[in-house]
Amino acid sequence: MRYVLTIAMSFFVLAIASTSQAHCGACGSDKSHDKGSMSEVKADLASILETAQAAGKFNTLLTAVEAAGLTEALSGEGPFTIFAPTDEAFAALPEGTVQDLLKDKEKLSSILTYHVLSGEVKAENVVKLENAETLNGQSVSIKVVEKKVMIDNALVTATDIICTNGVIHVIDSVILPKA
Repeated sequence: MRYVLTIAMSFFVLAIASTSQAHCGACGSDKSHDKGSMSEVKADLASILETAQAAGKFNTLLTAVEAAGLTEALSGEGPFTIFAPTDEAFAALPEGTVQDLLKDKEKLSSILTYHVLSGEVKAENVVKLENAETLNGQSVSIKVVEKKVMIDNALVTATDIICTNGVIHVIDSVILPKA
């Protein structure tokens, strides 16, 4: 029953995050919560990877995380901030790219860790940054163009999907570290 409730809550959070820029990414309301009530909301949520799996639009990302051997790390306590490309973002890569990357664990790990920040950085703080150091060791550039947030050349399409071990911001393309 708890598993079903966790999945249902994850879908609710994803739906809210996709359709609004609400103050509270966990419940979707425009009001702030005291620390106690936020931990109660967060306790009902799932991890970043469980939330991504429940969403059903991050299958390629999850396959890549597993192939790179990062499942255990990203399931850890965190917190992490992940700029998560959708399946459509991976599909936009040149034909054969994903299959080649799945065979090259080192390169795949480098690309995936380039999508992850240490710590929980919510949208209200992301927009204040010009760049942020990723777990890859390189920095992503961050800019706001016509009220749209860009991470390198990827558009952020949903923000503040709160998870037990961090936060997900959805992006429309795969970002690549410098060679």
